[in-house]
Amino acid sequence: MPQQLVVGAGMIGRPLAERLAARGDQVTIATRSGALAEGATPLVLNASDPAAFTIAAAGMATIFLCTNPRYTDWPTQWPPIIDAAIRAASASGAALVVMGNLYPYGVPDGPMTEHSPETTTETKGLVRGEGWRLVREAHERGEIKAVEVRASDYFGPGVSGTAHLGDRFFNAVLDSKTARVVGTPALVHSWSFLPDIVTTLVAAGDHAGEWGRLWHVPSTAISRTEIVDQLNRRFASRGRARGYPQWLLRSLGAMNPMMHEIWASSYQFLVPYVIDSAETERELGVAVTPWAQALGTAADSYRHPAATV
Repeated sequence: MPQQLVVGAGMIGRPLAERLAARGDQVTIATRSGALAEGATPLVLNASDPAAFTIAAAGMATIFLCTNPRYTDWPTQWPPIIDAAIRAASASGAALVVMGNLYPYGVPDGPMTEHSPETTTETKGLVRGEGWRLVREAHERGEIKAVEVRASDYFGPGVSGTAHLGDRFFNAVLDSKTARVVGTPALVHSWSFLPDIVTTLVAAGDHAGEWGRLWHVPSTAISRTEIVDQLNRRFASRGRARGYPQWLLRSLGAMNPMMHEIWASSYQFLVPYVIDSAETERELGVAVTPWAQALGTAADSYRHPAATV
């Protein structure tokens, strides 16, 4: 029975821990608060503490790094977390699977593949790109065995908070109101279904082939305008989507640090933003959940919130 360490119990870490436990792995889920996940052993851990991280990783087959600090804290919190994860993986011999995103690629000029150049000049993208560079170089030096799994904006049952396709979007549309969104809702954008993210993380951790590389989560590219139309047809609602003016986001960002970070990455919704996962699908044997099924599952979680797990 392999032992797995999942760091982070958010929208990705908790279902990942539960998926691993359900298949029979011995799972520890580590967070600052000691959060619970079904079938996993909770552990209180400051992921930026190399000594504590190394102790937690002892005897583990894989470390899944799924923590996600607040946008405004990325420049200060991600570097010590990455450093501690590398040190823990090196000392313990555990493989390291990092949950990443598309920010390092910057403004795309076409679909983003696992080999696209990282051209960002935006702070959050630079932070995550530097983190992957450090992990990759440690792998190339033979100190650790590591990969990074990158997803686009995620959606799924019960997703809330600042998610672009979360509770505020679905509730507005299903209530026949206007969902206010970042960017241009008519532009195509890739959306990663939470269960597909978990599936790709598990497959990456199990992979017997090449490591030291990036994987892309199979995702669906569709505009929010079309998503609204599909929801309206499916649930007889009359919702709409309307983008915030860029000047408004920028003005709010001048007063609010979180809004500044949202504005800074809003370019992702001002151009077609599409992830290409063909290589990952071929090499890992993963596939995207059919869109109608994924959309219905997400929508039902807001229509019947008591049933959301």
